[in-house]
Amino acid sequence: MTESPEQPKKSAIRENIEAILIAVLLALFIRTFIIQAFKIPSGSMLPTLQIGDHLLVTKFTYGVKMPFTGTTLIPIGDPKANDIVVFEFPKNPELDYIKRVIAVAGDTVEIRDKKIFVNGKPFDDRHGVFTDPLVHPASVDSRDNYGPATVPPGKIFTMGDNRDNSFDGRFWGFVDLKAIRGKAWIIYWSWDVQLPLFSSDRLRSIRWSRLGDTVH
Repeated sequence: MTESPEQPKKSAIRENIEAILIAVLLALFIRTFIIQAFKIPSGSMLPTLQIGDHLLVTKFTYGVKMPFTGTTLIPIGDPKANDIVVFEFPKNPELDYIKRVIAVAGDTVEIRDKKIFVNGKPFDDRHGVFTDPLVHPASVDSRDNYGPATVPPGKIFTMGDNRDNSFDGRFWGFVDLKAIRGKAWIIYWSWDVQLPLFSSDRLRSIRWSRLGDTVH
């Protein structure tokens, strides 16, 4: 019996489909459990992170989590002060925010005239910058005077490095550990997105010196 001439063609198509499916599943696995790309759309983390930075975020640093629920399957560690984390915005889980961890569960955080205190001691604020000399009293808002407030179990308190221009935990509260997507790791691409896309200066807008920088 002779083979159908269409049989090799069908086999090739099947092999291609299987290869594509495997590639898609592998990409989903990596994105879900290992690493994911994010970009910086705002200046809330200036100068540490620039608008137009593209980051890789490690998904497993704080443990292997169940997709969609955020339940930790394999615990590895917890966020600690000065980590930069990506998380689902508590007021709208469809949005991803990136901020710096200031305090963890059980810590009492307080801000007095822009100075941060955790458990009554000055916070090691190596990264925060201030661009506004004015100090807002607590009666106006919580930007420069906040708390004291104790971080509940299973939560963290976060702030942007651009202290005077960051919508963060001072205004909307704490971040659930289940909402954390991962820890910022490395800048793989960066350019000045404010320049026109087809500008002749577009290539010059690439921030070559930032490529490959680890995030601290």
